Amino acid sequence: MSTHGGKLEVTVTHLEMRQRPRKTRMPPAGDRKLALLRAEQPPLHFYRYLYETVGKPWLWYERRVMSDDALAAIVHDPRVDIRVLYVDGCPAGFVELDARRLPDIELAYCGLVPEFIGQGLGLYLIDAAVERAWAYEPQPERVWVHTCTLDHPRALLAYQHAGFQPYATETSVIDDPRETGAMASRLGG
Repeated sequence: MSTHGGKLEVTVTHLEMRQRPRKTRMPPAGDRKLALLRAEQPPLHFYRYLYETVGKPWLWYERRVMSDDALAAIVHDPRVDIRVLYVDGCPAGFVELDARRLPDIELAYCGLVPEFIGQGLGLYLIDAAVERAWAYEPQPERVWVHTCTLDHPRALLAYQHAGFQPYATETSVIDDPRETGAMASRLGG
């Protein structure tokens, strides 16, 4: 990521998986209690909490600027599967699978609350999302994801480790969301 007077240069890498991977990863070692639960029709304030908390370090802004109606149309769609990772009873991250354009399924969002980064939970979360995506009926032809230079520095490697293969990259310049007001929180409102 490079900056140019209120602009950010961002390189996006698109990755795909065309068949179910052979391996599945076990949960991280330790005595922590893990639960990955589907959030069915999540209240928008809870979804916004997850999105904003997980995405703030990586400048996730697109859904911050969405109206409640536009956001609800996505996250309340029965073809969108949101799973929340709880660690010792606390929300620690989430994944969002979007099956609205079958036979492709997009791993639309995947991330951890900052306090839970670096504990082996990211790979576990990605693997759980991949396993869930390939369990859809009918089975998808492709599961895909994109990551960019604004994301965690190990995100690209983590997706590749899970079995995704890069198929395209593109570089663009965006307005810095910290300067446009797009990073303003919608929580509490």
